[in-house]
Amino acid sequence: MDRIQTQQVSMRVGLGYDSHRIEAGGLMILGGVVIEQGHHFVGHSDADVLLHAITDALLSGAGLPDIGQLFPNDLEENRGRDSAEMLGLAMAKVRQTGWDLVNLDCVVLLERPKISPVKSQMISRIAAILGVPEPLVGLKGKTGEGVGEVGRGELAVAHCVALLCKA
Repeated sequence: MDRIQTQQVSMRVGLGYDSHRIEAGGLMILGGVVIEQGHHFVGHSDADVLLHAITDALLSGAGLPDIGQLFPNDLEENRGRDSAEMLGLAMAKVRQTGWDLVNLDCVVLLERPKISPVKSQMISRIAAILGVPEPLVGLKGKTGEGVGEVGRGELAVAHCVALLCKA
């Protein structure tokens, strides 16, 4: 432990997680992309489960407060807020503390819609929000195979790992 404390840490890992219920009606926003398919994620903001997980992964890696502390869901200004805006602000804070992104790896658990038809669009959107090249953004979609809340189409879950380096 003393060896680590005396050396400057140049890389850190952050883990992000989020989940949102799914209900009929409205527009589903996932990875900053609107998917018109008759269902939406339920949440105080626009409830983009993927961008929320990415935001928390980045903030965690930089040792910053989590998304709920930066954008509390009891503030009216955050009602319906664009998750892309929150992610952009979080990334700016990460960079202000001297960290930058090496890469992201994300997994979305969602029964439907399938993300493969819009996967490249989501990667492009996430990379643009973060100001990084697209190859730094990894994204996979998984289903619940008909099991549990995800499998019944009631819940969406996203996990993200972010590797940061000292800028």
